[in-house]
Amino acid sequence: MSEKLFESLSTPEDWIFQVHPKANHAMWIAGHVALVDNSFISKFRPELAKKPEGWDELFWSKSQPTADVSRYPSSDEVLAYYRERRATLLRVLDELSEEELQGPAPPEGARSPLAGAPNMGHAFIFAAQHELMHAGQLTVAHRALGHAPLIG
Repeated sequence: MSEKLFESLSTPEDWIFQVHPKANHAMWIAGHVALVDNSFISKFRPELAKKPEGWDELFWSKSQPTADVSRYPSSDEVLAYYRERRATLLRVLDELSEEELQGPAPPEGARSPLAGAPNMGHAFIFAAQHELMHAGQLTVAHRALGHAPLIG
């Protein structure tokens, strides 16, 4: 779903379009989801983790999207990183042992989206739910830009 939504964006203005000044735009969503995927990769295969310099300030949890396109890398660069990190995350999932998936998650109260989860395998449930939530935000911008629904 996210891929199809990203593919519908054709201009730099589309990538930073916000339905509201405090709403996330596609550029931020693509970079943010990629960094979250990278974070989960680092929990299982730290040697595969990688992120571009300065991207935390642009795309991590406390960052705020801006309508200034000059502050961001190109949409091609962000989309390539997004796609590569998702492919790597899925490859890591395929390689993980049952023991690794059943490993203990961080305890309640820890600074982690997995705090209190039954096990580390829930990282992949979180990754899917996280992207789906942001895909919902993308669909609103997609429709506001005049595109027809992707489904139906």
